[in-house]
Amino acid sequence: MKNFSTSVLWFLGCAGVALAQGAPAPAGAPQNPPPPPARGPGLDLALEAAQTALEAARVGEQKVAVSIIDSAGVLKAVLVSDGTGPRAVQNSNFKAQAALAFKEPSGQLAEEVKTNKELADKIAANPNYLARAGAVLIKVNDEVIGAIGVGGARGSDKDEAYAKAGLEKIQARVK
Repeated sequence: MKNFSTSVLWFLGCAGVALAQGAPAPAGAPQNPPPPPARGPGLDLALEAAQTALEAARVGEQKVAVSIIDSAGVLKAVLVSDGTGPRAVQNSNFKAQAALAFKEPSGQLAEEVKTNKELADKIAANPNYLARAGAVLIKVNDEVIGAIGVGGARGSDKDEAYAKAGLEKIQARVK
């Protein structure tokens, strides 16, 4: 009898889970469409921008990481020079995330946090933001569709120059 009771309880538990998940919509019933994809550079342009930034860093004898994100903050591409540490990879993304969130280059944010405590507190409250030079916005007209972040160079001003090189390579073709 104990095994029977356990089996019944197991069955009822599974039935409850199945009911909680809801029945599938009947055939022909309207369904919610998936949300539209976020705006951002196409994968081909994201890769080209990242490769251009890496090449600029190589010429400058720097080992860097490059992150390209779309307007939702989703990574489109990450390229990393051989020998680059994990912090550079994180920083490239965190700089891009901060630039996107505040709609300005991360170098500009770095300057503003020096005198704007409210902004400094907002950035400090999110561990995914880094207010240091190295990220630029990707725009179509005035609409921000993503960001390019670079981390790892000796001097964040160099990171920003490499990010700008990547952006300049693709800007005219971004839609």
